[in-house]
Amino acid sequence: MATDPTPRSARKATAARAARGAAPPVRGAAVRPARKVDAPRTAGAATAGKAAAHGTAARKTATARTATRKTAAGASAARKTGRRPRAPVGRSLHIGLNAVGAAHYGGWRGELIACEFDAGDMAALARAQGMKASVLLTREATRAAVLRRLQAAARALRAGDLFFLSFSGHGGQVPDVSGEERDDKLDETWCLHDAQLIDDELYAALTRFAAGVRIVVLSDSCHSGTVVRAGPGAARADGAAPPGERTRMMPPAVARRVYREHQAFYDRLQRELSAEAAPRAPTDPDAALAQLALSPRLEALAARLQAAVILIAGCQDNQSSYDGEHNGAFTEQLLAVWNDGRFRGHYATLYARVRARMPARQSPNLFVLGPAAGFLRQPAFSV
Repeated sequence: MATDPTPRSARKATAARAARGAAPPVRGAAVRPARKVDAPRTAGAATAGKAAAHGTAARKTATARTATRKTAAGASAARKTGRRPRAPVGRSLHIGLNAVGAAHYGGWRGELIACEFDAGDMAALARAQGMKASVLLTREATRAAVLRRLQAAARALRAGDLFFLSFSGHGGQVPDVSGEERDDKLDETWCLHDAQLIDDELYAALTRFAAGVRIVVLSDSCHSGTVVRAGPGAARADGAAPPGERTRMMPPAVARRVYREHQAFYDRLQRELSAEAAPRAPTDPDAALAQLALSPRLEALAARLQAAVILIAGCQDNQSSYDGEHNGAFTEQLLAVWNDGRFRGHYATLYARVRARMPARQSPNLFVLGPAAGFLRQPAFSV
């Protein structure tokens, strides 16, 4: 009889499983541990789970709908306005010439000291006010460069923007060939490095700025009371300054010589400006020109201005602007009143305080062109 090699304990366990109807384990196979079977969930737990899942899905759907509505509302607003509101911007141009090119001015260089300092200080003021400032100094300050910067600003700026223009240097004069000047038959100029810029050229450039642009011009030069009228010009009839002082005036003898040598150039400029302005007539009562004796050509140009223009000049038409060691006399007092931005007031107040600090021989002037009544009441140099 064969003997079973299986231990007695194992045989007893097998017999017990057989009695219960369980299959005996396969010899040599690994025995897996019994898997724990969770008790079935009750009907209430299943219902709660379904409700929670449904609530989560509902919340996701509601969030998506809200986002869709916001997107649609934003798109509708964008369609209506076309773009987000644009904050005003400020640009500035500061011109300072301590000398001019002798080649065009008959050997005269007109050396000054403080004009480049003026330009740098005005640029610093502009930057502190949030403007994008550019500077043209002496050799850089040519007719082409100045006109190019003016054109670029006119193209870039829109309604509500600010353009700040300052000039420090010699003022000059050329005979008026159009016959339109009513008093001295002379056109006033800014003496740039390579040639003069006639006052009417400046105003023609300003007419290219869009409606609603605000323009402030500071001119620290002789004949700058309106940059359109001339007076006796200097402390002496020959244009010489008192001993130890310098005026920012091209001497009349030099002015006559420069015009004689370049007459065709300056006459052509004036005729072109006259032709450009001729079709228009002065109609804007807000131009504030009633107190000025202007030429019909300038009145026509002024009537075309859509921008609001404020000019604060260094002296009256029959006075001289004086140069200094660190700033021109006018610029020095303006900076003192401005007090590194601590000044609080509008342009009219700024002008009045500067004028009160100036000597009787040099009284600054203020006038406006275009719709500038509201502009005058705005904080000075605010973008």
